[in-house]
Amino acid sequence: MTVIDANGLIMGRLASNVAKRLLSGEKIAIVNAEYAVISGSKATTFGEYDEIMNIGTREFGPYFPKRPDRILKRTVRGMLPYKRARGKEAMANLKIHVGIPAELKDEELTTVDEANMTRLSSIKYVTIGDVSRKLGAKF
Repeated sequence: MTVIDANGLIMGRLASNVAKRLLSGEKIAIVNAEYAVISGSKATTFGEYDEIMNIGTREFGPYFPKRPDRILKRTVRGMLPYKRARGKEAMANLKIHVGIPAELKDEELTTVDEANMTRLSSIKYVTIGDVSRKLGAKF
């Protein structure tokens, strides 16, 4: 199992890299999901997520997650054929955690160089944890 530390990694690039690796059959655990970043200004990002949350109704959905681990999992799911058997198997090989759980404390943490935050063209970004707190998540 590969354990990836999401601290300071760009969410979209991390998700695309992880999706590719999951489709090849690799088992992946992502820790510190709340510290992954979304590029763009805070106002724009908060506005986009607020719009997503206000679509539909409480009874009929669509249902969008508030917790940072669930937001990241939904992002990876969007890059997989999750309605087909191949995508379902890939999603079963993915575990995402807020913080570092006790069973993964001794594991060696890796990172994804393509998703490093130093690749941002501007200094405008917001962490997934900040977005989650703005949406009302308690983690």
